Amino acid sequence: MSFDSLGLTPELLRAVAAEGYTEPTPVQAEAIPLVLAGRDVLAGAQTGTGKTAAFVLPILQLLNATRPRARHPIGPRPRGATGLPIRCLILTPTRELALQAEEFIKTYGRSQPIRSTTVYGGVGYDAQIKAIQGGPEIVVATPGRLLDIAGQGKIDLHTVEILVLDEADRMLDMGFIRDLRRIIALLPPRRQNLLFSATFSDDVRELAATFLHDPAQVQIARRNAPIELVRQVVYPVDRSRKRELLSWLIRSGRIDRALVFTRTKHGANRLAEQLDDDGIDATAIHGNKSQGQRIRALDDFKEGRAMVLVATEVAARGLDIDGLPHVVNYELPTVAEDYVHRIGRTGRAGMEGDAISLVCVDEADLLADIERLLRQPIPRELVPGFEPDRRLRAEPIREIRRGNGRPAGAAPRRPAHRSAAPVRRPAPVDGPRSQPAFRPQSGPRPQASPRPMAGSRAYPPARPASGQGSPAGRPFAIMPGERFARSAE
Repeated sequence: MSFDSLGLTPELLRAVAAEGYTEPTPVQAEAIPLVLAGRDVLAGAQTGTGKTAAFVLPILQLLNATRPRARHPIGPRPRGATGLPIRCLILTPTRELALQAEEFIKTYGRSQPIRSTTVYGGVGYDAQIKAIQGGPEIVVATPGRLLDIAGQGKIDLHTVEILVLDEADRMLDMGFIRDLRRIIALLPPRRQNLLFSATFSDDVRELAATFLHDPAQVQIARRNAPIELVRQVVYPVDRSRKRELLSWLIRSGRIDRALVFTRTKHGANRLAEQLDDDGIDATAIHGNKSQGQRIRALDDFKEGRAMVLVATEVAARGLDIDGLPHVVNYELPTVAEDYVHRIGRTGRAGMEGDAISLVCVDEADLLADIERLLRQPIPRELVPGFEPDRRLRAEPIREIRRGNGRPAGAAPRRPAHRSAAPVRRPAPVDGPRSQPAFRPQSGPRPQASPRPMAGSRAYPPARPASGQGSPAGRPFAIMPGERFARSAE
């Protein structure tokens, strides 16, 4: 199938072709005609399958086909001008996703420009309010900042014709449900609604039922299914030797470029600094970083100035990183579904990828939860010299686990999100902070006694790691990320 068969205008087809794409991804092939027909759409597809373009392209066409007369021409506007009304609102969970969506709007609307702007937290209000007063037809926003501006009376949403909820599952995980309901109450009752999600959880379906009208359903992937092109492996290791093992995997060539996940912001900063101390160029990205710092860190990673990007769950959601070969779970997530989101950053657009998890005895229950979700075990491999000490007892992970109550040793915390609504996954507290400095060893570490102490937790069966070098011995290749399937040429 080609884009010519989807009903897009010649202008949009030329814009797509100019980017080097000729074949739509499955979610684009199914969703674009439905959006053009004016249907409400409930679409689920794995990360990296082109969901953003699946709604941006038809929205550009719909808005251009029915554009009202502007009070001021496209271009610079006088002070206080309001221009065209806001016709499309795109809600995303993170500023990175908001910026990515606007990039798509500008790239594929080049020949027929539609004024758009982004609204997100972490930066000042003045520039965003000024942009809104300039009269954008499309506003891409995160829920919290949008409500702040609406509360100041600086944005009018009663003219919105199309509402898009992008990464709806992540917005629910972040506790935006009450904010979403408040925003929807500000919109006109008659509008087109599009909900896109990486997974079709029960919560997503419940949300969809509250505002979608007779939606057409598009589901490209199995519910909560991992990316098929991702090779998964677990390396059992002691908690105090995770950093040492990660450094060894990078230096030995098994990992050549990686997005590394930690559970906490402090942990992300600490690991990036420790890898730098080991002579490995690393940078961190998380919610406490300013927008400028996050953009610089991401650019350093994309341009090869940093080999490792250490990130927290929320910060990494929606990152557009082309051709990412490795994802490393330095710490397993406390919510099993987040594992699927994490590993979905690799294995995109037809390119194979590797998801490596460094698992200590404390995380045995988390690993079991993930495998129950996947309905299959993840292969284990022992790295010679890094065999875990089976005499170690499991320690509680100091983090509130969604839906499972509060583990022993975890202090109660207030949710990080400013909304008064109960959130599904509060901000984590830091885990164990003690970690010895990395000291290269001259030889393999002696293996501990195989007999565990009473009350300790045994590791699942493992097999020795295969030979040295990259897991697949494949060359690094740049491929499109959250865009289209590149043609065979």
